[in-house]
Amino acid sequence: MNSDRALTPKQVVKELDKYIIGQNKAKRCVAIALRNRWRRQQVEGELRDEIMPNNIIMIGPTGVGKTEIARRLAKLAGAPFLKVEASKFTEVGYVGRDVESMVRDLIDIAVGQLKAEAAEAVQSAAEIAAEERILDLLLPAPHLDTSDEPTLATTMPAVVHAQSELREKRERTREKFRDRLRKGELEEKFVELDVTEDGFSMMQIFSPVGIEEMGLNVQDLFGGLIPKKRKKRKTTIGEARKLLQQEEASKLIEMDKVITEAINRTANLGIIFIDEIDKIVGDSGGNGPDVSREGVQRDILPVVEGTSVVTKYGVVKTDHILFVAAGAFHSSKPSDLIPELQGRFPIRVELDSLGTKEFVRILTEPRNALIRQYTELLKSEGVELTFSREAIREIAVIADKANRKMENIGARRLHTVMTTLLEDLLFSLPEKGAGKVKIERQNVQDRLEKILEDEDLSRYIL
Repeated sequence: MNSDRALTPKQVVKELDKYIIGQNKAKRCVAIALRNRWRRQQVEGELRDEIMPNNIIMIGPTGVGKTEIARRLAKLAGAPFLKVEASKFTEVGYVGRDVESMVRDLIDIAVGQLKAEAAEAVQSAAEIAAEERILDLLLPAPHLDTSDEPTLATTMPAVVHAQSELREKRERTREKFRDRLRKGELEEKFVELDVTEDGFSMMQIFSPVGIEEMGLNVQDLFGGLIPKKRKKRKTTIGEARKLLQQEEASKLIEMDKVITEAINRTANLGIIFIDEIDKIVGDSGGNGPDVSREGVQRDILPVVEGTSVVTKYGVVKTDHILFVAAGAFHSSKPSDLIPELQGRFPIRVELDSLGTKEFVRILTEPRNALIRQYTELLKSEGVELTFSREAIREIAVIADKANRKMENIGARRLHTVMTTLLEDLLFSLPEKGAGKVKIERQNVQDRLEKILEDEDLSRYIL
């Protein structure tokens, strides 16, 4: 097991700093929670199973980095990660998603991760096997009748010699094809090959969610009993290579080991991010029953406490899955959650609201900064896009003003501001062709100030 790659809390925070600006308190909390999982793995004896994960509630408005912190944390740990919205679940007995489906979705992700890792491990062997199959397609083996071979060997040595020469000639031809294949000279040549046809594709029309909720997979259940259909397909060698490599890799992957490790990884390394948890807090002044609120909390409780969930791959225990909950808590507070659920989220951290200073850093510092994204996008059209420092600050100022004037959506406002600013350029660029474009502060003001001042326009555009 990967054991969270044994990253220290300081290393985790340093890695998170590459993508998320500010929110140091939240970063420290998740870094400690991650390290504690590694520490637990080092504990010997029965006590290991008694050590519970440090589940966290993040409190803060949308767009301040709650989801991004959890997602990046999971990526650092190489852990299966799932984001769910609490408001999508409904109490047992009502039409809606069952809360245990989050665990079934998480193990699906874990199996996918491990299959990808296993496929990478057998990639070289799969490439060799695929190459041999392509050569078989290009140079089919001649059918030789060997029923009378002993007689031929004793009475007709010349025939045996001719057959031997034929085999040698065929082998030389095969090696010439192999050489051309490796040089990429045959990529556009068409071949006809047999591919596996999904015999259960029609089943997908009939409520796949319902099938998944029962933890069943029809194809997994009957795949070994019903032979897979194969059909002829004419394709280029380039495409055939990809298909055959996938097919050969799947033959080499030991699915039993993958599933066993996936269950282990899900139970010990899995991270479930429950967003909008404040939406399932009961409204004390509400009219009528709280069907999808307090009832959902009570359904989530056993999953977070630790239970065994039946999935199509086997039983998964949730005792040591790390749960990170998040919500804005505008009209409620974490203490409004039912006491039992509060107790299962012992760590609470409030995230800071973002302003102009943070927006400037978000635009420029992270590895996936918006300025960098648009620069690379336009580079594909041969355009060198640059922004002056004053222009970047003005973008941040306008995004902050828009958040204060309208609903505060945090750093997401930068996306709308940047898209509006560059709309004309992005639209007309293919016709204009290559060149250099520099965005100055005046360009930003001319394009965005009028929109911001007009309340109706700003609500729809920014």
